[in-house]
Amino acid sequence: MASTASIEILDLRHFAAPVLRQVLEAEGELWRQRLHWDYRTSARLLMQYLDSHMLPGYAAVENGQVTGYVFCVYEESKAVIGDVFALPGPAVLAVGSSPPEPFSAGDVLVSAREAPPSAHEIEETLLKHLFETLLNSPQLDRIESQLLLHPSGTHASLFRQAGFQVYRRLFMVQPLQGHFNHPRVDLPGDLELRPWRDEDLSPAGRLISDAYRDHPDSQINDQYRSVHGSQRFLHNIVRYAGCGTFSPQVSHVVAERRSRDLVALVLGSRVSPLSGHITQVCVHPRYRRRGLARMLLSVAAFHFMRQGVSEISLTVTESNTQAIDLYRDEGYVSAHAFDAAVWQRQAANCA
Repeated sequence: MASTASIEILDLRHFAAPVLRQVLEAEGELWRQRLHWDYRTSARLLMQYLDSHMLPGYAAVENGQVTGYVFCVYEESKAVIGDVFALPGPAVLAVGSSPPEPFSAGDVLVSAREAPPSAHEIEETLLKHLFETLLNSPQLDRIESQLLLHPSGTHASLFRQAGFQVYRRLFMVQPLQGHFNHPRVDLPGDLELRPWRDEDLSPAGRLISDAYRDHPDSQINDQYRSVHGSQRFLHNIVRYAGCGTFSPQVSHVVAERRSRDLVALVLGSRVSPLSGHITQVCVHPRYRRRGLARMLLSVAAFHFMRQGVSEISLTVTESNTQAIDLYRDEGYVSAHAFDAAVWQRQAANCA
């Protein structure tokens, strides 16, 4: 047990879901405001794990009330930091700002450090405790994190101090008002466009592994580096609501007619009644520069619009300038920036 001012940091596995309900509801409201994302499905899944008392992480407790949490999941020799969040309070400081000057309250001088910790301070304390646990776990070789909700830079310094590489990513949004035309599909005779099928999951894993070979995103998410890892990534999206509710009507593939091999795909999910999200778009290296990604994006937009969606979002690493140029040409604008962070044991030992 540790404390920051009046905050205690305790093992998250000591707590059941109802105790964290207020925190999750506040976080859900921030997801709605900042990203137009319905967080309730993710919150329900998280509460199921909390009730099992098996979710690794820490909770911040003030006067018997949980005011923040951080958790991770283990994947063999890798840990993924899933989230960190603390309830906003009256003492919240803007990121990068200085604490207020001490002020006089009657005859008593009260310093800023005696004020209740801000949400940012609580989140940093939670992350420090999790880092200490993970970095001292000999079975772990890698730690990944993508804190989508938090603006870029919020915790970047803390991650870097712990030995992480930090990558800035963009959350881009395309409004669909005025997009009523059926997408133009102009493919050579050896290729066909069709909707996603359940049996596409395994070949799609092979396509993603090929498409992301030596790609910057494979440094951020090592699942892209193997067929097995890519299939796990797809299972999370398609079958376990890992990123909204998967929409097979929106999702399409381009396949070779003769071999039936997949050469490109786009996957989409509903993240709220009015918002869709492109969870994956990729093209096999042999078929790039033929307009397939642009076509698939327009196909997804058309089918999202038919579902009543008014905007689509996607995420992209800032260094992937070619993809960003394509998205901007398609009408996407940068609405939010966040950080991905990666720690690798071998790299850390050589630093």
